[in-house]
Amino acid sequence: MNTILTSDRLVIFRNFDAERRLDLLKEVLATDGIVPYLGPGLLRLSSAQPTIPHTPEAVAAALNLRATAPSRIRTNMWSVAQFIEQRRHRRTLQAWMAEIFAAPVSPTMLHAWFATLPLSLIIDSWYDGTMRAALAETGRTDVVEIQGITRANEFGDIWTKSYDLSGTELELGRAARTVLYTPHGSVRPAANFLVSDSDYVEVLTEIDIQTPIPEVVQDRRTNRGLFFVGCRFDDQMLRTYARQIMKRSHGPRIAVIDAATLTKNERRFLAANAITLIDMPIAEAVARLAG
Repeated sequence: MNTILTSDRLVIFRNFDAERRLDLLKEVLATDGIVPYLGPGLLRLSSAQPTIPHTPEAVAAALNLRATAPSRIRTNMWSVAQFIEQRRHRRTLQAWMAEIFAAPVSPTMLHAWFATLPLSLIIDSWYDGTMRAALAETGRTDVVEIQGITRANEFGDIWTKSYDLSGTELELGRAARTVLYTPHGSVRPAANFLVSDSDYVEVLTEIDIQTPIPEVVQDRRTNRGLFFVGCRFDDQMLRTYARQIMKRSHGPRIAVIDAATLTKNERRFLAANAITLIDMPIAEAVARLAG
Protein backbone atom coordinates (compact mmCIF):
# COMPACT_ATOMS: atom_id res chain seq x y z
CA MET A 1 0.00 0.00 0.00
CA ASN A 2 1.36 3.40 -0.99
CA THR A 3 -0.69 5.54 1.40
CA ILE A 4 -1.87 4.52 4.85
CA LEU A 5 -3.80 6.07 7.73
CA THR A 6 -2.53 4.63 10.99
CA SER A 7 -4.53 4.03 14.14
CA ASP A 8 -3.12 7.25 15.62
CA ARG A 9 -4.39 9.21 12.58
CA LEU A 10 -0.95 9.69 11.08
CA VAL A 11 -1.06 9.83 7.28
CA ILE A 12 1.97 8.18 5.66
CA PHE A 13 2.88 8.29 1.98
CA ARG A 14 5.15 5.59 0.58
CA ASN A 15 6.61 4.45 -2.73
CA PHE A 16 4.80 5.92 -5.76
CA ASP A 17 2.53 8.14 -3.64
CA ALA A 18 5.55 9.54 -1.79
CA GLU A 19 7.27 10.35 -5.09
CA ARG A 20 4.13 12.01 -6.42
CA ARG A 21 3.76 14.05 -3.22
CA LEU A 22 7.36 15.26 -3.52
CA ASP A 23 6.78 16.29 -7.13
CA LEU A 24 3.78 18.37 -6.03
CA LEU A 25 5.80 19.78 -3.15
CA LYS A 26 8.52 20.88 -5.56
CA GLU A 27 5.95 22.91 -7.48
CA VAL A 28 4.57 24.51 -4.32
CA LEU A 29 8.05 25.43 -3.09
CA ALA A 30 8.82 27.08 -6.43
CA THR A 31 5.75 29.31 -6.03
CA ASP A 32 6.40 30.24 -2.37
CA GLY A 33 3.44 28.25 -1.10
CA ILE A 34 5.19 26.43 1.73
CA VAL A 35 7.93 27.25 4.26
CA PRO A 36 11.00 24.99 4.51
CA TYR A 37 11.79 24.08 8.13
CA LEU A 38 15.33 22.70 8.17
CA GLY A 39 16.86 20.44 10.79
CA PRO A 40 20.36 19.15 11.61
CA GLY A 41 19.75 15.86 9.79
CA LEU A 42 20.67 17.67 6.57
CA LEU A 43 24.29 17.75 7.75
CA ARG A 44 24.53 14.03 7.08
CA LEU A 45 23.94 14.64 3.39
CA SER A 46 27.41 16.19 3.17
CA SER A 47 29.13 13.54 5.25
CA ALA A 48 28.20 10.35 7.10
CA GLN A 49 30.21 11.79 9.99
CA PRO A 50 29.68 15.58 9.93
CA THR A 51 32.49 17.79 11.24
CA ILE A 52 30.06 19.48 13.63
CA PRO A 53 27.38 17.94 15.87
CA HIS A 54 24.12 17.02 14.16
CA THR A 55 22.05 16.06 17.21
CA PRO A 56 21.51 17.60 20.67
CA GLU A 57 23.18 14.52 22.15
CA ALA A 58 26.28 15.17 20.04
CA VAL A 59 26.41 18.76 21.29
CA ALA A 60 26.15 17.48 24.86
CA ALA A 61 29.05 15.11 24.20
CA ALA A 62 31.18 17.92 22.76
CA LEU A 63 30.46 20.12 25.78
CA ASN A 64 31.30 17.25 28.14
CA LEU A 65 34.77 17.07 26.59
CA ARG A 66 35.31 20.60 27.87
CA ALA A 67 33.61 20.28 31.27
CA THR A 68 32.27 16.96 32.51
CA ALA A 69 28.68 17.27 33.71
CA PRO A 70 27.04 14.99 36.29
CA SER A 71 26.09 11.61 34.88
CA ARG A 72 22.34 12.13 35.34
CA ILE A 73 22.32 15.02 32.82
CA ARG A 74 25.31 14.14 30.66
CA THR A 75 23.37 13.38 27.47
CA ASN A 76 20.97 16.33 27.73
CA MET A 77 22.30 19.30 25.75
CA TRP A 78 20.18 21.90 27.54
CA SER A 79 21.08 20.68 31.01
CA VAL A 80 24.79 20.32 30.24
CA ALA A 81 24.82 23.87 28.84
CA GLN A 82 23.10 25.09 32.00
CA PHE A 83 25.70 23.31 34.16
CA ILE A 84 28.51 25.05 32.28
CA GLU A 85 26.76 28.43 32.39
CA GLN A 86 26.38 28.18 36.18
CA ARG A 87 29.88 26.84 36.88
CA ARG A 88 31.97 28.60 34.21
CA HIS A 89 29.93 31.69 33.18
CA ARG A 90 27.84 32.43 30.10
CA ARG A 91 30.82 33.78 28.15
CA THR A 92 32.55 30.41 28.49
CA LEU A 93 29.48 28.54 27.24
CA GLN A 94 29.16 30.86 24.27
CA ALA A 95 32.87 30.54 23.42
CA TRP A 96 32.73 26.75 23.59
CA MET A 97 29.61 26.58 21.42
CA ALA A 98 31.35 28.80 18.87
CA GLU A 99 34.33 26.42 18.88
CA ILE A 100 32.12 23.36 18.48
CA PHE A 101 30.34 24.86 15.45
CA ALA A 102 33.33 26.71 13.99
CA ALA A 103 33.97 24.36 11.05
CA PRO A 104 32.04 25.60 8.00
CA VAL A 105 29.77 23.08 6.28
CA SER A 106 29.33 23.14 2.51
CA PRO A 107 25.70 23.71 1.52
CA THR A 108 23.94 20.66 0.15
CA MET A 109 22.11 20.64 -3.16
CA LEU A 110 18.90 21.24 -1.21
CA HIS A 111 20.29 24.35 0.53
CA ALA A 112 21.58 25.63 -2.82
CA TRP A 113 18.21 25.04 -4.49
CA PHE A 114 16.26 26.76 -1.71
CA ALA A 115 18.61 29.75 -2.02
CA THR A 116 17.50 30.28 -5.64
CA LEU A 117 13.75 30.12 -4.95
CA PRO A 118 11.52 33.16 -4.30
CA LEU A 119 10.75 31.99 -0.77
CA SER A 120 9.32 34.52 1.67
CA LEU A 121 10.45 32.56 4.71
CA ILE A 122 12.96 29.82 5.52
CA ILE A 123 13.30 28.40 9.03
CA ASP A 124 16.60 26.82 10.06
CA SER A 125 16.43 25.11 13.44
CA TRP A 126 20.13 24.31 13.95
CA TYR A 127 23.24 26.35 14.79
CA ASP A 128 25.49 25.60 11.79
CA GLY A 129 24.66 28.50 9.44
CA THR A 130 24.62 26.35 6.30
CA MET A 131 21.44 27.87 4.87
CA ARG A 132 22.89 31.31 5.47
CA ALA A 133 26.03 30.29 3.55
CA ALA A 134 23.96 29.02 0.62
CA LEU A 135 22.04 32.29 0.39
CA ALA A 136 25.30 34.28 0.60
CA GLU A 137 26.83 32.24 -2.24
CA THR A 138 24.10 33.45 -4.60
CA GLY A 139 25.15 37.08 -4.04
CA ARG A 140 21.62 38.01 -3.04
CA THR A 141 21.11 41.30 -1.19
CA ASP A 142 17.39 40.89 -0.46
CA VAL A 143 17.76 38.51 2.50
CA VAL A 144 17.53 39.29 6.23
CA GLU A 145 18.35 36.72 8.88
CA ILE A 146 16.50 36.96 12.20
CA GLN A 147 18.18 35.01 15.00
CA GLY A 148 16.88 34.05 18.39
CA ILE A 149 19.19 35.35 21.12
CA THR A 150 19.79 34.58 24.76
CA ARG A 151 18.38 37.10 27.19
CA ALA A 152 21.37 36.53 29.49
CA ASN A 153 23.33 39.28 27.72
CA GLU A 154 20.47 41.70 27.12
CA PHE A 155 18.49 44.36 28.93
CA GLY A 156 14.91 45.03 27.99
CA ASP A 157 12.34 43.11 25.97
CA ILE A 158 14.63 41.79 23.22
CA TRP A 159 14.17 38.30 21.76
CA THR A 160 15.92 38.45 18.37
CA LYS A 161 18.57 40.26 16.35
CA SER A 162 18.64 40.80 12.60
CA TYR A 163 21.57 40.64 10.18
CA ASP A 164 22.22 40.95 6.48
CA LEU A 165 24.27 38.27 4.75
CA SER A 166 27.48 40.23 5.19
CA GLY A 167 27.03 40.03 8.97
CA THR A 168 25.98 43.62 9.57
CA GLU A 169 23.38 43.98 12.31
CA LEU A 170 20.18 45.63 11.10
CA GLU A 171 17.24 47.34 12.70
CA LEU A 172 14.59 44.87 13.76
CA GLY A 173 11.72 44.52 11.34
CA ARG A 174 13.57 45.53 8.20
CA ALA A 175 11.71 44.25 5.14
CA ALA A 176 13.30 41.64 2.88
CA ARG A 177 12.29 39.39 0.00
CA THR A 178 13.43 36.36 2.00
CA VAL A 179 13.55 36.11 5.79
CA LEU A 180 15.82 33.41 7.17
CA TYR A 181 14.61 32.69 10.68
CA THR A 182 16.98 30.83 13.01
CA PRO A 183 14.95 30.57 16.21
CA HIS A 184 17.67 28.87 18.27
CA GLY A 185 20.42 31.21 17.09
CA SER A 186 23.44 30.48 14.90
CA VAL A 187 27.22 30.41 15.06
CA ARG A 188 27.42 33.11 12.37
CA PRO A 189 27.81 36.02 12.33
CA ALA A 190 27.73 36.74 16.09
CA ALA A 191 27.65 33.37 17.93
CA ASN A 192 24.10 33.71 19.22
CA PHE A 193 22.94 30.53 20.94
CA LEU A 194 19.79 29.54 22.75
CA VAL A 195 21.09 26.38 24.35
CA SER A 196 20.82 26.32 28.15
CA ASP A 197 17.77 25.51 30.25
CA SER A 198 17.62 29.11 31.46
CA ASP A 199 17.53 30.37 27.85
CA TYR A 200 14.42 28.33 27.20
CA VAL A 201 12.73 29.12 30.51
CA GLU A 202 12.74 32.74 29.35
CA VAL A 203 11.34 31.92 25.93
CA LEU A 204 8.81 29.27 26.90
CA THR A 205 7.14 31.54 29.42
CA GLU A 206 6.16 33.79 26.50
CA ILE A 207 6.04 31.58 23.43
CA ASP A 208 2.45 30.44 23.90
CA ILE A 209 1.36 34.01 23.21
CA GLN A 210 3.97 34.18 20.43
CA THR A 211 5.95 37.13 21.83
CA PRO A 212 9.42 35.70 21.03
CA ILE A 213 8.46 34.91 17.42
CA PRO A 214 9.04 37.93 15.13
CA GLU A 215 5.94 39.51 13.64
CA VAL A 216 7.26 39.07 10.11
CA VAL A 217 7.54 35.32 10.72
CA GLN A 218 4.02 35.20 12.12
CA ASP A 219 2.73 37.12 9.10
CA ARG A 220 4.53 35.07 6.46
CA ARG A 221 3.52 31.68 7.84
CA THR A 222 -0.19 32.58 7.90
CA ASN A 223 -1.03 31.66 4.32
CA ARG A 224 1.58 28.94 3.94
CA GLY A 225 2.28 25.42 5.10
CA LEU A 226 5.51 23.99 6.48
CA PHE A 227 7.89 21.40 5.07
CA PHE A 228 10.03 19.71 7.70
CA VAL A 229 13.24 18.19 6.34
CA GLY A 230 16.21 16.96 8.37
CA CYS A 231 14.12 17.35 11.54
CA ARG A 232 13.35 14.95 14.37
CA PHE A 233 10.90 15.51 17.20
CA ASP A 234 12.12 13.02 19.78
CA ASP A 235 12.61 15.65 22.48
CA GLN A 236 9.94 17.73 24.22
CA MET A 237 11.85 20.97 23.65
CA LEU A 238 12.01 20.41 19.89
CA ARG A 239 8.32 19.51 19.74
CA THR A 240 7.28 22.55 21.77
CA TYR A 241 9.25 24.96 19.60
CA ALA A 242 8.05 23.49 16.32
CA ARG A 243 4.43 23.48 17.53
CA GLN A 244 4.57 27.17 18.41
CA ILE A 245 6.30 28.18 15.18
CA MET A 246 3.72 26.36 13.05
CA LYS A 247 0.85 27.81 15.11
CA ARG A 248 -1.80 29.42 12.90
CA SER A 249 0.01 28.37 9.73
CA HIS A 250 -2.38 27.54 6.91
CA GLY A 251 -1.10 24.13 5.84
CA PRO A 252 -0.28 21.69 4.45
CA ARG A 253 2.34 20.37 6.87
CA ILE A 254 4.68 17.73 5.53
CA ALA A 255 7.75 15.94 6.95
CA VAL A 256 10.29 13.62 5.37
CA ILE A 257 11.30 10.99 7.94
CA ASP A 258 12.01 7.26 7.80
CA ALA A 259 8.82 5.97 9.41
CA ALA A 260 10.52 2.88 10.83
CA THR A 261 12.65 5.08 13.11
CA LEU A 262 9.81 7.14 14.61
CA THR A 263 9.42 7.13 18.38
CA LYS A 264 5.95 6.94 19.94
CA ASN A 265 6.17 10.59 20.93
CA GLU A 266 7.12 11.59 17.39
CA ARG A 267 4.17 9.68 15.94
CA ARG A 268 1.80 11.37 18.38
CA PHE A 269 3.28 14.79 17.60
CA LEU A 270 2.98 14.36 13.85
CA ALA A 271 -0.60 13.06 14.07
CA ALA A 272 -1.74 15.71 16.58
CA ASN A 273 -0.40 18.52 14.40
CA ALA A 274 -1.73 17.13 11.10
CA ILE A 275 1.77 16.65 9.68
CA THR A 276 1.74 14.25 6.75
CA LEU A 277 4.72 11.90 6.64
CA ILE A 278 6.67 11.11 3.49
CA ASP A 279 8.34 7.81 4.32
CA MET A 280 11.56 7.98 2.33
CA PRO A 281 15.32 8.23 3.05
CA ILE A 282 16.22 11.89 3.21
CA ALA A 283 18.95 11.61 0.56
CA GLU A 284 16.47 10.11 -1.90
CA ALA A 285 13.89 12.81 -1.16
CA VAL A 286 16.45 15.61 -1.58
CA ALA A 287 17.64 14.17 -4.90
CA ARG A 288 14.08 14.13 -6.19
CA LEU A 289 13.38 17.69 -5.06
CA ALA A 290 16.60 19.42 -5.98
CA GLY A 291 18.30 17.05 -8.40
